[in-house]
Amino acid sequence: MHSFPEPAVALVDEMTRAAAGDPARAIAFQGAPGCNGHRAALEYDPACLPLPCFSFEDALDAVKDGKAGRALIPIENSQHGRVADIHFLLPESGLAIVGEYFLPISYAVMGLAEGPFAAAYSHPQALGQTRHYLRERGIVPMSYADTAGAAAFVREQGDPAACAIAPAIAARLYGLKIVAENVEDAKDNTTRFVMLAKAPRDPASLAGETAMTTFVFEVKNIPAALYKALGGFATNGVNMTKLESYQKGASFAATTFFADIVGAPGDPAVDRAIEELAFHSKDVRILGSYRQARPRG
Repeated sequence: MHSFPEPAVALVDEMTRAAAGDPARAIAFQGAPGCNGHRAALEYDPACLPLPCFSFEDALDAVKDGKAGRALIPIENSQHGRVADIHFLLPESGLAIVGEYFLPISYAVMGLAEGPFAAAYSHPQALGQTRHYLRERGIVPMSYADTAGAAAFVREQGDPAACAIAPAIAARLYGLKIVAENVEDAKDNTTRFVMLAKAPRDPASLAGETAMTTFVFEVKNIPAALYKALGGFATNGVNMTKLESYQKGASFAATTFFADIVGAPGDPAVDRAIEELAFHSKDVRILGSYRQARPRG
């Protein structure tokens, strides 16, 4: 699938051909060339072949179909929270988390002219991370599939009253003028990405390193089930650094939880905690264990 704006198509085709020549080196990411996923892939592995994909589903499918060895997907932002739908997509993908990467985020305003601008196009996450800048100038935020794709779209539309919020590299790729830089509302703005692959890492390969483990679970529908399910992590001294809930289906009767802990299976404390979790849960699925990229706490 590709629905990229015309100014991005040639770059996408070139990168897709390169990835097809050596799929094992390819890292799939969501967005047009120049987006934050592209930046993250090159910073995570400078020797990789970045493979742009229009949607998150396309990036995950690229790994499942053998077009890429890995996919790098954003899951949460320090300022704007979790990336929409990703908590559904990861468990359903059948892929395993094998790494994580934290990318400092900085955005520029770019357009065909110097402004003033009536509308700004970008991914909803980027619009949320720059909402103060846009509100102060009366610029209407307009959602687009990704940041760099929005820059290519502004170029394609040819409207001088429209701008894009995107990484500065997108302006160079698509021939736009940078009107303002560092427009994110928080200067410590950071996005966490996870690396996905077909096969999980063997937790034993992480011996001697600080590891993270990500899993999803659904507790039994009885009083205090969540309290009891999580008690094993406290009594065994396992640090849970993330716990988020989301509804499963439309009945609002079943809640799935997405969690991160410090440690990996094979550690007796982690094994005991997960065993207790499983006893009080209807389902537990480990999505992967991987090297911790940044200390928690």
